Amino acid sequence: MSTSEETAIAGRTVASTQSEMTEIILPNDTNILGNLLGGRLMHFIDLTGAMAAFRHSRTYVVTAAMDHIDFIQPVRLGDLVTLKSSVNRAFTTSMEVGVKVWAENTQTGNQLHVASAYLVFVAVDKEGHRLRVPQLILETPNEIRRHADALLRREHREAESARRSKARHAATAEEAALAALE
Repeated sequence: MSTSEETAIAGRTVASTQSEMTEIILPNDTNILGNLLGGRLMHFIDLTGAMAAFRHSRTYVVTAAMDHIDFIQPVRLGDLVTLKSSVNRAFTTSMEVGVKVWAENTQTGNQLHVASAYLVFVAVDKEGHRLRVPQLILETPNEIRRHADALLRREHREAESARRSKARHAATAEEAALAALE
């Protein structure tokens, strides 16, 4: 077995998943105030996040969740937007990816952190069946912290999903009870 095959089986480093994308904000990307549309930024975030997930899993990935997004500053017409992503944690078939976004004023060169997001991607084959992903190899204290934080976010997502499911079941049972009374 070659060294690269052994690494693929054992895991991949966070650094090997890092992805970067830069876009210029054009009139078609903005609202009537000349600010980047939030949905357009979310699209850029999804693409950049998917690049990191592809690099880690080396297979198709689908977006399962955009767990959290903070819009910190507006992005203006003509700005350059740079998005950077990396895998924070690899689970069995899913990965949490963090994306950080900066806007650069092309006239002054000033850069501002404008948004951050966490996304979950699932590795799938051509038929959409889930695939196992490699482990994530952590090398720095920051990577270890982000790895631990990703587990907390996953636990929160799962608890929220269970709460919503319970609320749906309660509403359905209440509707059935009301219908029986009619």
